[in-house]
Amino acid sequence: MFARTALFLSAGTLFLVAAASAPPPLLISAVELNKELGDPKLVLLQVGPKDDYKSGHVPGARFLTMDDLSAPEQKGAPALELPDTAVLRQRLEQLGISDDSHIVVIGGDEWVSPATRIVFTLEAAGLGARTQLLNGGSRAWKRAGFPFTTEVPAAAKPGHLTARPDRWIVVDHLWVQAHSHDPHIRLIDARAPVFYAGPGMPEHGVPGGHIAGAKSIPFNSLTDDSLNVLPIDSLRRIFAGAGVQPGDTVAAYCHIGQQGTVVIFAARLLGFPARLYDGSMTEWMSLKLPIENPDPKPGSTQ
Repeated sequence: MFARTALFLSAGTLFLVAAASAPPPLLISAVELNKELGDPKLVLLQVGPKDDYKSGHVPGARFLTMDDLSAPEQKGAPALELPDTAVLRQRLEQLGISDDSHIVVIGGDEWVSPATRIVFTLEAAGLGARTQLLNGGSRAWKRAGFPFTTEVPAAAKPGHLTARPDRWIVVDHLWVQAHSHDPHIRLIDARAPVFYAGPGMPEHGVPGGHIAGAKSIPFNSLTDDSLNVLPIDSLRRIFAGAGVQPGDTVAAYCHIGQQGTVVIFAARLLGFPARLYDGSMTEWMSLKLPIENPDPKPGSTQ
């Protein structure tokens, strides 16, 4: 599906030649995916509730958790961090992924941000141009009436990856601080408004407030009730409302680097370079770095 063709005229003869492969669009519909099921290079990864997967999934889809493609949790360190390059490559190869694979990530029931986290991880592994997200996730497949199976696919034949990782898309707290006044960096808080501007959830030890200069684009504002990503025009209005302009780089964060990947994915759809502060507020608060709150409550940190 990735090949392009070109026409040219020479000495009165029309030639049809293959051009360089074009990357697929970031989103794929259920109808389009159904047409691809016979592709031997297709790798389907479903992330979401295990019971949802067991009750029926797209034929050939392999169950995956975010932990499967994350570094082991360490005491005092943020959760859900990317593993090092060699470990990530090995884990992806065990899933049958090679340089020429066509990878589709499927979000289980109501699991958009875990799916975009996996898409982000694949992009960091250098596979962003080979990866698509099933728009609407497993719900869309069900609505389209395509067959489900409870059969778990056999262990994958290990793949072979030489793709160069793209760790440029991951930043740390030092980068965020260094670029806090950069006019072409738009820092976006992907959490719910109650955390960005409200009281937070102090009963769970999560105060309100955000990194100075960050604008709010809640992750769940970028999909509709059917969990489809909003149309491009709608996304463009949302990002423009947060001050994102042509030529800007979007840098997103959230609680632990999960919800922020929905913003990253939407930014890529719009053509913006996008980077994730992976440590997010969990790390920021643990380092006691300053936060601001436009609607401070008694006892809030300024």
